[in-house]
Amino acid sequence: MSGALTRFRFMAYVVGVGLLLLVVAMIAKYAGGTEGMMQVVGPVHGFLYAVYLVLTVDLALKARWSIKGTVLVLLAGTIPFVSFYAERRVVESVRAEKSL
Repeated sequence: MSGALTRFRFMAYVVGVGLLLLVVAMIAKYAGGTEGMMQVVGPVHGFLYAVYLVLTVDLALKARWSIKGTVLVLLAGTIPFVSFYAERRVVESVRAEKSL
Protein backbone atom coordinates (compact mmCIF):
# COMPACT_ATOMS: atom_id res chain seq x y z
CA MET A 1 0.00 0.00 0.00
CA SER A 2 2.98 2.34 0.41
CA GLY A 3 3.32 2.64 -3.38
CA ALA A 4 -0.32 3.67 -3.73
CA LEU A 5 0.11 6.19 -0.91
CA THR A 6 3.24 7.66 -2.51
CA ARG A 7 1.49 8.02 -5.87
CA PHE A 8 -1.52 9.63 -4.21
CA ARG A 9 0.65 12.08 -2.24
CA PHE A 10 2.51 13.15 -5.37
CA MET A 11 -0.69 13.71 -7.33
CA ALA A 12 -2.37 15.52 -4.44
CA TYR A 13 0.46 18.06 -4.45
CA VAL A 14 0.51 18.31 -8.24
CA VAL A 15 -3.25 18.82 -8.41
CA GLY A 16 -3.13 21.34 -5.55
CA VAL A 17 -0.47 23.42 -7.29
CA GLY A 18 -2.26 23.01 -10.62
CA LEU A 19 -5.49 24.25 -9.08
CA LEU A 20 -3.73 27.32 -7.70
CA LEU A 21 -2.31 27.97 -11.18
CA LEU A 22 -5.81 27.56 -12.58
CA VAL A 23 -7.11 30.22 -10.20
CA VAL A 24 -4.32 32.57 -11.31
CA ALA A 25 -5.17 31.82 -14.95
CA MET A 26 -8.85 32.54 -14.32
CA ILE A 27 -8.00 35.85 -12.68
CA ALA A 28 -5.77 36.73 -15.63
CA LYS A 29 -8.55 35.81 -18.02
CA TYR A 30 -11.39 37.67 -16.36
CA ALA A 31 -9.53 40.60 -14.79
CA GLY A 32 -6.80 41.05 -17.36
CA GLY A 33 -8.52 39.88 -20.51
CA THR A 34 -5.75 37.43 -21.45
CA GLU A 35 -6.85 33.88 -22.22
CA GLY A 36 -3.48 32.38 -23.14
CA MET A 37 -2.63 31.00 -19.72
CA MET A 38 -6.13 29.59 -19.25
CA GLN A 39 -5.92 27.71 -22.56
CA VAL A 40 -2.84 25.88 -21.32
CA VAL A 41 -3.48 25.46 -17.60
CA GLY A 42 -7.14 24.42 -17.92
CA PRO A 43 -6.67 21.25 -19.97
CA VAL A 44 -3.48 20.27 -18.12
CA HIS A 45 -5.22 20.58 -14.75
CA GLY A 46 -8.18 18.60 -16.10
CA PHE A 47 -5.93 15.75 -17.19
CA LEU A 48 -3.98 15.75 -13.93
CA TYR A 49 -7.20 15.81 -11.91
CA ALA A 50 -8.38 12.72 -13.80
CA VAL A 51 -5.12 10.96 -12.85
CA TYR A 52 -5.66 12.10 -9.24
CA LEU A 53 -9.14 10.55 -9.29
CA VAL A 54 -7.83 7.19 -10.50
CA LEU A 55 -4.98 7.09 -7.97
CA THR A 56 -7.30 8.14 -5.14
CA VAL A 57 -9.76 5.36 -5.94
CA ASP A 58 -6.86 2.89 -6.10
CA LEU A 59 -5.69 3.94 -2.63
CA ALA A 60 -9.26 3.99 -1.30
CA LEU A 61 -9.81 0.39 -2.39
CA LYS A 62 -6.53 -0.78 -0.89
CA ALA A 63 -7.09 1.12 2.39
CA ARG A 64 -10.80 0.15 2.51
CA TRP A 65 -12.15 3.67 2.87
CA SER A 66 -15.85 4.37 3.16
CA ILE A 67 -17.65 5.77 0.14
CA LYS A 68 -18.16 9.07 1.97
CA GLY A 69 -14.45 9.37 2.82
CA THR A 70 -13.49 8.49 -0.74
CA VAL A 71 -15.84 11.07 -2.25
CA LEU A 72 -14.58 13.77 0.11
CA VAL A 73 -10.97 13.10 -0.84
CA LEU A 74 -11.93 13.05 -4.53
CA LEU A 75 -13.61 16.44 -4.16
CA ALA A 76 -10.58 17.84 -2.33
CA GLY A 77 -8.91 18.37 -5.71
CA THR A 78 -11.56 20.89 -6.72
CA ILE A 79 -11.13 23.49 -3.98
CA PRO A 80 -7.91 25.51 -3.70
CA PHE A 81 -5.69 24.48 -0.76
CA VAL A 82 -8.01 21.64 0.30
CA SER A 83 -5.99 18.96 -1.52
CA PHE A 84 -3.01 19.82 0.72
CA TYR A 85 -5.14 19.39 3.84
CA ALA A 86 -6.71 16.18 2.54
CA GLU A 87 -3.27 14.77 1.70
CA ARG A 88 -2.14 15.25 5.31
CA ARG A 89 -5.31 13.64 6.67
CA VAL A 90 -5.02 10.70 4.27
CA VAL A 91 -1.37 10.09 5.18
CA GLU A 92 -2.21 10.15 8.89
CA SER A 93 -5.13 7.74 8.50
CA VAL A 94 -3.29 5.31 6.22
CA ARG A 95 -0.22 5.22 8.45
CA ALA A 96 -2.44 4.66 11.49
CA GLU A 97 -4.31 2.01 9.47
CA LYS A 98 -7.62 3.77 10.03
CA SER A 99 -10.39 4.03 7.47
CA LEU A 100 -11.67 7.37 6.21
